[in-house]
Amino acid sequence: MKLGVLPIGQVPNKVPRDLARALPTIFPDTLCLALENPWPLPATAYVETRRQYSSSVILSGVGAFAEDYAGFDRVLGVVDVDVFASGLNFVFGEAYTPGKAALISLWRLKPSFYSETASSDVFAKRVLKEAVHEAGHTLGLKHCSKESCVMHFSNSISDTDKKESLFCRQHYLQASLAIKRFRETP
Repeated sequence: MKLGVLPIGQVPNKVPRDLARALPTIFPDTLCLALENPWPLPATAYVETRRQYSSSVILSGVGAFAEDYAGFDRVLGVVDVDVFASGLNFVFGEAYTPGKAALISLWRLKPSFYSETASSDVFAKRVLKEAVHEAGHTLGLKHCSKESCVMHFSNSISDTDKKESLFCRQHYLQASLAIKRFRETP
């Protein structure tokens, strides 16, 4: 499987590059590349009354990009703005399940958002967990009841911090089978 990491708007260059290095260690037989040129943050995604961006609007753009860009089987968009989805106050990310597009937001993954001591290690772990989670959804994986599984739903940052960046056995097997299909498809 080929996975592209697409920065959207103002995203530190280090984040997509770090994800491109880390994701293949979790997803078997995956080539991951960070795209160099950021995609513009769609102005239509901003909702003035909430002072947040609609993750669904941004994800729709990532989906269109993924369909037009033949080089990747999946595209993970990365934004550094506060995002929400319908019916929720905020989300860490969103994905088409299954589908070619996923999105994560760095905004609420930063320790500084919670007035925590700045820690690049904590931030990097949170980013990786949410990236794996949303990319897992693109493979058709559903949420897991096991708190340690990366596919466990994060209702808060403490949920994200509790889980691992790895799949439980069941989800690992499902992800492996989904990726194997990419190798077998001409």
